[in-house]
Amino acid sequence: MRSQSLVVALLLSVLILGACAQPAPVAQPQPAPVAQPQAEPTAQQQAEPTAAPAAAEPATNALGLPEVNPLEVQGDIITAGSSTVFPLSEAMAELFREEGYGGNITIDSIGSGAGFERFCKTGETDVANASRAIKDSEVESCAAIGRTPIEFRVGTDALAIVVNPENNWLAEGVTLAELALLYSKDTVNWSDVNPAWPAQPVKRFSPGTDSGTFDFFIEAVMDPATEKKGEEVLLAAGNLQLSEDDNVLVQGVEGDKYGIGYFGFAYYIENEGKLQAVPVDGVTPNQASVDAGEYPLARPLFIYSDATIMAEKPQVAAFISFYLSRVNDVIGAVGYFPAPQTDLAGAVSAWLDATK
Repeated sequence: MRSQSLVVALLLSVLILGACAQPAPVAQPQPAPVAQPQAEPTAQQQAEPTAAPAAAEPATNALGLPEVNPLEVQGDIITAGSSTVFPLSEAMAELFREEGYGGNITIDSIGSGAGFERFCKTGETDVANASRAIKDSEVESCAAIGRTPIEFRVGTDALAIVVNPENNWLAEGVTLAELALLYSKDTVNWSDVNPAWPAQPVKRFSPGTDSGTFDFFIEAVMDPATEKKGEEVLLAAGNLQLSEDDNVLVQGVEGDKYGIGYFGFAYYIENEGKLQAVPVDGVTPNQASVDAGEYPLARPLFIYSDATIMAEKPQVAAFISFYLSRVNDVIGAVGYFPAPQTDLAGAVSAWLDATK
């Protein structure tokens, strides 16, 4: 009986313990992470070295020359030569200064020949101003010191034949033949050329022999009338005053009723109230007659430099570029005429070639 009671107690204990026990939590299976497909990098996504930005091309003007800012130009510039080109170069230098250039520009008025001597023989200058083209002998002199002159056409001059305001017998002008006689050693009085003119000595005023104006007058007026002995015939004439200073010539003609002279048109314009210009072969010098090729004493005006000078002295290259770009802004006020467009374009090409 006692053993049965023990069995019953054990069974009850087992039942009670089973009812109180909680089932262990079952781990839920976690879904495996899904691998995301990786896109292949595209050509644009691939890292590449960044190219350096290209250097900006300098701005150019209407002529195709680089724009010049005078404020940025440093260094001095030395020029010398033609008294005719002198007022034009002076005007260009003044404009260069007004727009910011702070260096020194020397412009000596000594005549084309003397200017080429300084440029080609002594090498003292950066630019030669000339009212005639350079001669072969001068090119050879330049070569001897390692320079190759480059020609830049900058304008046109009309050689003015001038007389005293009281001269009333040349109202209709002179012919080239009469002009040659007036500067000939065989002529003493005005009446020797034309009996209707005064029987008074011709007072002759002329640029000196270093002047391009003198050379042009010999070539255009004297040589054709004297079998190419024009210089000899002129220099042997009486009552002749030579001067490289055109202002001396102006004063000479102004002060003598029987005076006659010649020089660049700009000096006539500057002294128009003191002198009178006479027509030549019936043509008066002005823009229309020069452009039409009718005035017989029109001539080109130049400046010259050298590629090595322009490379070693960038201020010279800058000034010449500025000169070519702006010369037509001032040339009329100075008293000269613009160069033909084709000649100015040729000067621009020469500058571009020299600075390559």
